[in-house]
Amino acid sequence: MAEGKKLVARCKVKATHTGKGIGLTPEYDPGWPQLFDREAARIQSVLGHRILAIEHVGSTSVPGLAAKPKIDIVLVVANSADEAAYVPALEAAGYVLKTREPDWYEHRMLKGPDTDVNLHVFSQGCTEIERMLLFRNWLRGNPEDRRLYEQTKRNLAQRSWKYMQNYADAKSDVVVEILARAQKAVKLDHNETINSKV
Repeated sequence: MAEGKKLVARCKVKATHTGKGIGLTPEYDPGWPQLFDREAARIQSVLGHRILAIEHVGSTSVPGLAAKPKIDIVLVVANSADEAAYVPALEAAGYVLKTREPDWYEHRMLKGPDTDVNLHVFSQGCTEIERMLLFRNWLRGNPEDRRLYEQTKRNLAQRSWKYMQNYADAKSDVVVEILARAQKAVKLDHNETINSKV
């Protein structure tokens, strides 16, 4: 469980001083997937075959979930530590490298040129990709946990936070709880599939 909290505590943005509450939208914005599609097309146009996968993640990727109006994108490349293979092309398209975390899955994060985007870059096979997609997919299909997560976010968003990291850390317990249910369900589905083939 401690490892799960450690992973969740990794904030998607640097420690930014806010001194205020977190701005969640009152409700889900159906325009968010189109913003993702536009950014994905822009990234595809400059990186082409270097993209192994590109996914819309975070709260804006979950229909029905209120969120900060920020599009989180996971970009999977062969080796995220090899910045020369992708960063210059993204910078030419207007992205700015903001975060370099060699000790955490060689994560890189770039900000978008004209839309509030966090572009998270990981290497193929990174377990954080699987975790992020599992969380997204579980929230998309599980209204109870989606409501729990949204209520937690709304409660926390009303507080004043000195740093965005503090807000992210405060969500850790509920994220770990939801991920545990999602992982258990995936294991059960996997076991049922195996048993049905025997």
